[in-house]
Amino acid sequence: YAGPLAYGICQTGCNALVVSCYAAAGFTFGTITAGVGTPAVVVGCNAALGVCMSGCVAAGLAPT
Repeated sequence: YAGPLAYGICQTGCNALVVSCYAAAGFTFGTITAGVGTPAVVVGCNAALGVCMSGCVAAGLAPT
């Protein structure tokens, strides 16, 4: 299995993408709490991060 290294590399990529997504929208990742009034673009960035991180599980379990 590809294991922890592939999983970690994947997560790093996901985090880089979400930071870029937030920055493109004029926000800083890690400074907003989700709730009523959260900008839709931030919710979209968070949703994309969740999908990306889910894919990392598959990457970590994929055979080499």
